[in-house]
Amino acid sequence: MSHQNFLSLLDLSPDTLHGLINRGIELKALRKAGTLHESLKNKILAMVFEKSSTRTRVSFEAGMAQLGGTAIFLSPRDTQLGRGEPIEDSARVLSRMADAIMIRTFEHEKIERFTANSEVPVINALTDLYHPCQLLADMQTWFEHRGDIRGKTVAWIGDGNNMCHSYINAARQYGFTLNIACPEGYEPDASILQAAGSSTVILRDPVEAAGNVDLVVTDVWASMGQEEEQAHRVKAFANYQVDASIMKAAATDALFMHCLPAHRGEEVAADVIDGPQSVVWDEAENRLHAQKALLEHLLQ
Repeated sequence: MSHQNFLSLLDLSPDTLHGLINRGIELKALRKAGTLHESLKNKILAMVFEKSSTRTRVSFEAGMAQLGGTAIFLSPRDTQLGRGEPIEDSARVLSRMADAIMIRTFEHEKIERFTANSEVPVINALTDLYHPCQLLADMQTWFEHRGDIRGKTVAWIGDGNNMCHSYINAARQYGFTLNIACPEGYEPDASILQAAGSSTVILRDPVEAAGNVDLVVTDVWASMGQEEEQAHRVKAFANYQVDASIMKAAATDALFMHCLPAHRGEEVAADVIDGPQSVVWDEAENRLHAQKALLEHLLQ
């Protein structure tokens, strides 16, 4: 039986992605009202973590519980994956026992190999290349506060990392323009950028990139696995902190987002992330609701 996977935003159509936003908003309202909604009763999600997490684990685990299903947490210490079992073998076994599999790992090639051998939907909960579940939450947050993002302009300030790549794909799928401000040597993947065409532009000046934009987004300067580069990256990104001057350059009603965890005083100033334009706590909560909508879509 064929099934849908979610390894990047490009796996779903723009119409489907918009539908997930609307469904996430509906599920959030049901949750706030205390309405029991067990659409995935008796379904099982296997959660494979090679990278640690707070928001990803809690949101998927709580989401499955709220939908009436069960989530099983698997770390490298708990599975044969950590002892060198071929990814293909793990995929064949796990997909005969679970109804869907969520993976948070390093190399994107790992999740592609796993998916090629899985009999059930596979969800990318973060790889070094993409973080699509975060973008579902970000887009839901934008829609809740401002309506449709089509035709708007977003500024990405910082590293051309997995979050940046997912914002590039989001610009294509949701119809907004993306200004990317990054230092030389820290650009996003050239093929991902090229595929986005005119929807994305790279600038070096973060103030210029933020000029009159509707949304400003950033991320940590050193992601998991890059800790040894921290000192070098702090120097390279010194002029790329999202501070009051960046937000002043943006539109007066611009919002600020960050996928968290945040390092106040590095990639973002405390008065920005804790200020009135920041919607990071709504954004973090919406991981729960957006992923519940995704799980329903993949499993129903």
